[in-house]
Amino acid sequence: MYSELTMKLVSYVVQSFRVAKVFSENSDRINSVDFSSDGNTLISSSDDDSIVIYDCEKGTHKRTLHSKKYGADLVRFTHTENSAVHSSTKIDDTIRYLSLHDNKYIRYFSGHSKKVLSLSMSPVDDLLLSGSLDKTVRLWDLRSPNCQGLITQSDRPVASFDPEGLIFAVANSTEDVRLYDLRSFDKGPFNTFAPIKEKDSDWTDLKFSPNGKMLLISTNGSIIHLLDAYNGKPITSFSSRLNSKGIPLEASFSPDSQFIFSGSTDGAIHVWNSDTGLRTALLQCGHSNPVHCVQFNPKYMMLVSASNQMAFWLPSMPDDEL
Repeated sequence: MYSELTMKLVSYVVQSFRVAKVFSENSDRINSVDFSSDGNTLISSSDDDSIVIYDCEKGTHKRTLHSKKYGADLVRFTHTENSAVHSSTKIDDTIRYLSLHDNKYIRYFSGHSKKVLSLSMSPVDDLLLSGSLDKTVRLWDLRSPNCQGLITQSDRPVASFDPEGLIFAVANSTEDVRLYDLRSFDKGPFNTFAPIKEKDSDWTDLKFSPNGKMLLISTNGSIIHLLDAYNGKPITSFSSRLNSKGIPLEASFSPDSQFIFSGSTDGAIHVWNSDTGLRTALLQCGHSNPVHCVQFNPKYMMLVSASNQMAFWLPSMPDDEL
Protein backbone atom coordinates (compact mmCIF):
# COMPACT_ATOMS: atom_id res chain seq x y z
CA MET A 1 0.00 0.00 0.00
CA TYR A 2 2.81 2.39 0.87
CA SER A 3 5.80 3.02 -1.39
CA GLU A 4 9.36 3.01 -0.14
CA LEU A 5 10.86 6.41 0.61
CA THR A 6 13.54 6.05 -2.07
CA MET A 7 13.97 9.66 -3.13
CA LYS A 8 14.25 13.07 -1.59
CA LEU A 9 10.96 14.73 -0.85
CA VAL A 10 10.20 17.83 -2.87
CA SER A 11 7.56 20.50 -2.37
CA TYR A 12 5.07 19.32 -4.99
CA VAL A 13 5.11 15.81 -3.55
CA VAL A 14 4.40 17.14 -0.04
CA GLN A 15 1.62 19.33 -1.39
CA SER A 16 -0.02 16.30 -3.01
CA PHE A 17 -0.50 14.37 0.25
CA ARG A 18 -4.09 13.32 0.92
CA VAL A 19 -5.74 11.22 3.62
CA ALA A 20 -5.75 7.60 2.47
CA LYS A 21 -7.24 5.95 5.53
CA VAL A 22 -8.82 7.01 8.82
CA PHE A 23 -8.95 4.82 11.93
CA SER A 24 -11.48 5.37 14.71
CA GLU A 25 -10.08 3.03 17.34
CA ASN A 26 -9.99 5.70 20.05
CA SER A 27 -12.71 7.39 22.07
CA ASP A 28 -10.50 10.25 23.28
CA ARG A 29 -7.44 12.29 22.30
CA ILE A 30 -4.45 10.42 20.87
CA ASN A 31 -1.64 11.93 22.94
CA SER A 32 1.47 10.45 21.28
CA VAL A 33 2.63 8.37 18.32
CA ASP A 34 5.88 6.64 17.41
CA PHE A 35 7.19 4.67 14.44
CA SER A 36 9.39 1.61 14.70
CA SER A 37 12.85 2.28 13.27
CA ASP A 38 12.10 0.19 10.16
CA GLY A 39 8.89 2.12 9.54
CA ASN A 40 6.76 -1.03 9.46
CA THR A 41 4.82 -0.36 12.64
CA LEU A 42 3.16 2.63 14.29
CA ILE A 43 2.17 2.79 17.95
CA SER A 44 -0.05 5.34 19.67
CA SER A 45 -1.24 6.08 23.18
CA SER A 46 -4.45 7.85 24.09
CA ASP A 47 -6.27 9.59 26.91
CA ASP A 48 -8.76 6.70 26.74
CA ASP A 49 -6.02 4.52 28.34
CA SER A 50 -5.38 2.48 25.20
CA ILE A 51 -2.26 1.68 23.20
CA VAL A 52 -3.01 1.00 19.54
CA ILE A 53 -0.63 -0.67 17.08
CA TYR A 54 -0.85 -0.28 13.29
CA ASP A 55 0.77 -2.07 10.37
CA CYS A 56 2.17 0.68 8.14
CA GLU A 57 3.02 -1.59 5.22
CA LYS A 58 -0.52 -2.95 4.95
CA GLY A 59 -2.28 0.13 6.29
CA THR A 60 -4.21 -1.85 8.91
CA HIS A 61 -4.97 -1.82 12.62
CA LYS A 62 -3.12 -4.68 14.30
CA ARG A 63 -3.92 -4.64 18.01
CA THR A 64 -5.31 -2.56 20.82
CA LEU A 65 -3.90 -2.92 24.33
CA HIS A 66 -5.31 -1.28 27.45
CA SER A 67 -3.68 0.39 30.42
CA LYS A 68 -6.81 1.18 32.41
CA LYS A 69 -5.00 1.12 35.75
CA TYR A 70 -2.06 3.39 34.89
CA GLY A 71 -3.13 5.32 31.79
CA ALA A 72 -0.77 5.87 28.88
CA ASP A 73 1.14 8.80 27.39
CA LEU A 74 4.43 9.38 25.55
CA VAL A 75 4.55 5.85 24.14
CA ARG A 76 7.88 4.96 22.50
CA PHE A 77 9.14 1.83 20.78
CA THR A 78 12.30 0.30 22.18
CA HIS A 79 14.70 -1.27 19.68
CA THR A 80 12.27 -4.06 18.88
CA GLU A 81 8.69 -3.92 17.69
CA ASN A 82 7.72 -6.25 20.53
CA SER A 83 8.17 -3.78 23.38
CA ALA A 84 7.56 -0.15 24.23
CA VAL A 85 7.84 2.29 27.11
CA HIS A 86 5.24 4.81 28.19
CA SER A 87 4.57 7.31 30.94
CA SER A 88 1.64 7.09 33.30
CA THR A 89 -1.35 9.35 33.79
CA LYS A 90 -2.83 7.64 36.84
CA ILE A 91 -1.70 6.44 40.30
CA ASP A 92 1.89 7.70 40.03
CA ASP A 93 4.49 9.02 37.57
CA THR A 94 6.32 5.76 36.98
CA ILE A 95 7.59 4.96 33.47
CA ARG A 96 6.53 1.51 32.38
CA TYR A 97 8.29 -0.96 30.06
CA LEU A 98 5.69 -3.06 28.26
CA SER A 99 5.89 -6.30 26.32
CA LEU A 100 3.55 -5.82 23.37
CA HIS A 101 3.59 -9.53 22.62
CA ASP A 102 1.71 -10.59 25.75
CA ASN A 103 0.65 -7.20 27.17
CA LYS A 104 2.67 -7.62 30.37
CA TYR A 105 4.98 -5.16 32.04
CA ILE A 106 8.65 -6.11 31.96
CA ARG A 107 9.95 -3.42 34.31
CA TYR A 108 9.02 -0.22 36.13
CA PHE A 109 11.16 2.91 36.31
CA SER A 110 10.22 4.80 39.48
CA GLY A 111 11.70 8.11 40.57
CA HIS A 112 9.80 11.03 39.10
CA SER A 113 7.44 12.69 41.56
CA LYS A 114 5.45 14.71 39.04
CA LYS A 115 4.13 14.30 35.49
CA VAL A 116 6.66 13.09 32.91
CA LEU A 117 6.85 15.60 30.06
CA SER A 118 9.21 13.87 27.64
CA LEU A 119 10.61 10.43 26.84
CA SER A 120 13.43 9.82 24.38
CA MET A 121 14.90 6.43 23.49
CA SER A 122 18.55 6.33 22.51
CA PRO A 123 18.85 5.48 18.81
CA VAL A 124 21.79 3.15 19.45
CA ASP A 125 21.25 1.29 22.75
CA ASP A 126 18.84 0.63 25.64
CA LEU A 127 19.15 4.03 27.30
CA LEU A 128 16.05 6.11 27.97
CA LEU A 129 15.89 9.80 28.80
CA SER A 130 12.99 11.36 30.71
CA GLY A 131 12.11 14.90 31.75
CA SER A 132 9.49 15.79 34.35
CA LEU A 133 7.56 18.59 36.02
CA ASP A 134 9.57 17.71 39.13
CA LYS A 135 12.42 19.66 37.45
CA THR A 136 14.65 16.64 36.87
CA VAL A 137 15.99 14.77 33.87
CA ARG A 138 16.65 11.09 34.49
CA LEU A 139 18.67 8.56 32.52
CA TRP A 140 17.55 4.94 32.57
CA ASP A 141 18.80 1.63 31.20
CA LEU A 142 16.00 -0.70 30.12
CA ARG A 143 17.88 -3.61 31.70
CA SER A 144 17.73 -2.12 35.23
CA PRO A 145 14.96 -0.51 37.30
CA ASN A 146 17.49 1.84 38.89
CA CYS A 147 18.01 5.38 37.68
CA GLN A 148 21.41 5.63 35.94
CA GLY A 149 21.73 9.41 36.16
CA LEU A 150 19.91 12.40 37.62
CA ILE A 151 20.22 16.02 36.50
CA THR A 152 18.35 18.73 38.39
CA GLN A 153 17.11 21.58 36.24
CA SER A 154 15.86 25.08 37.02
CA ASP A 155 12.44 24.60 35.48
CA ARG A 156 10.24 22.07 33.67
CA PRO A 157 12.58 20.22 31.26
CA VAL A 158 12.03 18.35 28.03
CA ALA A 159 14.93 16.28 26.73
CA SER A 160 16.01 14.40 23.60
CA PHE A 161 18.90 12.30 22.31
CA ASP A 162 20.69 13.34 19.14
CA PRO A 163 20.49 10.95 16.13
CA GLU A 164 23.81 9.29 17.00
CA GLY A 165 23.03 8.79 20.69
CA LEU A 166 26.22 10.60 21.74
CA ILE A 167 24.75 13.78 23.20
CA PHE A 168 21.39 14.90 24.49
CA ALA A 169 19.70 18.26 24.75
CA VAL A 170 17.59 19.61 27.58
CA ALA A 171 15.26 22.59 27.15
CA ASN A 172 14.21 24.28 30.39
CA SER A 173 10.74 25.74 30.04
CA THR A 174 11.54 28.96 28.18
CA GLU A 175 14.90 29.67 29.81
CA ASP A 176 17.69 27.90 27.95
CA VAL A 177 18.83 24.83 26.03
CA ARG A 178 21.69 22.73 27.42
CA LEU A 179 23.77 20.16 25.55
CA TYR A 180 25.28 17.22 27.45
CA ASP A 181 27.84 14.62 26.45
CA LEU A 182 26.35 11.26 27.40
CA ARG A 183 29.74 9.97 28.60
CA SER A 184 30.27 12.86 31.02
CA PHE A 185 26.84 14.36 31.64
CA ASP A 186 27.51 14.43 35.39
CA LYS A 187 30.08 17.17 34.77
CA GLY A 188 27.36 19.48 33.49
CA PRO A 189 26.48 20.76 30.00
CA PHE A 190 29.25 21.43 27.50
CA ASN A 191 27.17 24.16 25.89
CA THR A 192 24.28 26.32 27.07
CA PHE A 193 22.36 28.85 25.04
CA ALA A 194 19.32 31.05 25.62
CA PRO A 195 18.18 31.63 22.06
CA ILE A 196 14.64 32.92 22.51
CA LYS A 197 12.73 34.98 25.03
CA GLU A 198 9.34 33.31 25.07
CA LYS A 199 6.50 35.45 26.41
CA ASP A 200 3.20 33.72 25.93
CA SER A 201 3.87 29.98 25.88
CA ASP A 202 5.93 27.11 27.31
CA TRP A 203 8.35 24.85 25.49
CA THR A 204 6.67 21.44 25.35
CA ASP A 205 8.82 19.25 23.10
CA LEU A 206 12.35 19.08 21.74
CA LYS A 207 13.62 17.17 18.71
CA PHE A 208 16.90 16.93 16.82
CA SER A 209 16.61 16.86 13.06
CA PRO A 210 17.48 13.46 11.55
CA ASN A 211 20.72 14.95 10.15
CA GLY A 212 21.63 16.26 13.63
CA LYS A 213 22.11 19.84 12.49
CA MET A 214 18.96 21.46 13.89
CA LEU A 215 16.84 21.54 17.03
CA LEU A 216 13.07 21.92 16.87
CA ILE A 217 11.25 23.34 19.89
CA SER A 218 7.49 22.91 20.05
CA THR A 219 5.32 25.07 22.29
CA ASN A 220 1.79 25.23 23.65
CA GLY A 221 1.33 28.41 21.63
CA SER A 222 1.27 29.11 17.92
CA ILE A 223 5.06 29.41 17.52
CA ILE A 224 7.62 26.69 16.73
CA HIS A 225 11.34 27.45 16.96
CA LEU A 226 14.14 26.08 14.78
CA LEU A 227 17.68 26.40 16.13
CA ASP A 228 21.18 25.53 14.99
CA ALA A 229 22.07 22.44 17.02
CA TYR A 230 25.74 23.40 17.29
CA ASN A 231 25.62 26.99 18.51
CA GLY A 232 21.97 27.48 19.44
CA LYS A 233 21.43 30.39 17.10
CA PRO A 234 17.81 30.81 15.99
CA ILE A 235 17.36 29.81 12.36
CA THR A 236 13.70 30.75 12.07
CA SER A 237 10.35 30.58 13.82
CA PHE A 238 7.10 29.30 12.39
CA SER A 239 3.96 31.05 13.61
CA SER A 240 1.16 30.41 11.14
CA ARG A 241 -0.46 27.43 12.86
CA LEU A 242 -3.55 28.03 14.99
CA ASN A 243 -3.38 27.04 18.65
CA SER A 244 -6.37 28.72 20.23
CA LYS A 245 -6.54 26.28 23.14
CA GLY A 246 -2.98 26.68 24.45
CA ILE A 247 -2.23 22.94 24.21
CA PRO A 248 0.99 21.10 23.32
CA LEU A 249 1.05 20.46 19.58
CA GLU A 250 3.82 18.25 18.23
CA ALA A 251 6.12 19.43 15.46
CA SER A 252 8.38 16.98 13.64
CA PHE A 253 10.80 16.61 10.73
CA SER A 254 10.66 14.71 7.48
CA PRO A 255 13.32 11.94 7.29
CA ASP A 256 15.58 14.15 5.14
CA SER A 257 15.26 17.09 7.61
CA GLN A 258 13.97 19.31 4.80
CA PHE A 259 10.37 19.75 5.95
CA ILE A 260 8.70 20.42 9.28
CA PHE A 261 5.15 19.31 10.04
CA SER A 262 2.74 20.41 12.75
CA GLY A 263 -0.94 20.12 13.51
CA SER A 264 -3.23 22.88 14.72
CA THR A 265 -6.41 23.34 16.71
CA ASP A 266 -8.46 23.92 13.57
CA GLY A 267 -7.60 20.46 12.21
CA ALA A 268 -5.12 21.56 9.52
CA ILE A 269 -1.54 20.37 9.06
CA HIS A 270 1.09 22.99 8.33
CA VAL A 271 4.27 22.11 6.45
CA TRP A 272 7.30 24.42 6.29
CA ASN A 273 10.64 24.25 4.50
CA SER A 274 13.44 24.15 7.08
CA ASP A 275 15.89 25.88 4.72
CA THR A 276 13.76 28.83 3.68
CA GLY A 277 11.36 29.05 6.63
CA LEU A 278 8.48 29.38 4.18
CA ARG A 279 5.28 27.40 4.41
CA THR A 280 5.24 24.67 1.78
CA ALA A 281 1.75 23.30 2.25
CA LEU A 282 -1.45 23.55 4.26
CA LEU A 283 -3.03 20.11 4.33
CA GLN A 284 -6.69 19.77 5.23
CA CYS A 285 -7.56 16.42 6.74
CA GLY A 286 -11.09 16.81 7.97
CA HIS A 287 -10.18 16.35 11.64
CA SER A 288 -12.81 18.17 13.68
CA ASN A 289 -10.63 18.09 16.79
CA PRO A 290 -7.15 19.56 17.29
CA VAL A 291 -4.35 17.63 15.56
CA HIS A 292 -1.97 16.89 18.42
CA CYS A 293 0.53 14.59 16.69
CA VAL A 294 2.04 14.64 13.20
CA GLN A 295 4.96 12.45 12.11
CA PHE A 296 6.47 11.25 8.84
CA ASN A 297 7.33 7.58 8.45
CA PRO A 298 11.13 7.05 8.49
CA LYS A 299 11.06 4.49 5.64
CA TYR A 300 7.80 4.80 3.71
CA MET A 301 6.25 7.66 1.78
CA MET A 302 3.52 8.23 4.36
CA LEU A 303 2.49 10.78 6.92
CA VAL A 304 0.32 10.23 10.00
CA SER A 305 -1.77 12.73 11.94
CA ALA A 306 -3.70 12.14 15.13
CA SER A 307 -6.57 13.88 16.89
CA ASN A 308 -9.23 11.59 18.35
CA GLN A 309 -8.75 9.64 15.13
CA MET A 310 -5.65 8.38 13.35
CA ALA A 311 -5.16 9.39 9.71
CA PHE A 312 -2.68 7.83 7.27
CA TRP A 313 -1.62 10.10 4.39
CA LEU A 314 -0.20 9.25 0.97
CA PRO A 315 0.92 11.39 -1.98
CA SER A 316 -1.83 11.54 -4.57
CA MET A 317 0.62 11.40 -7.47
CA PRO A 318 1.13 8.51 -9.88
CA ASP A 319 3.66 5.96 -8.61
CA ASP A 320 5.98 6.58 -11.57
CA GLU A 321 6.44 10.18 -10.39
CA LEU A 322 7.50 9.24 -6.84
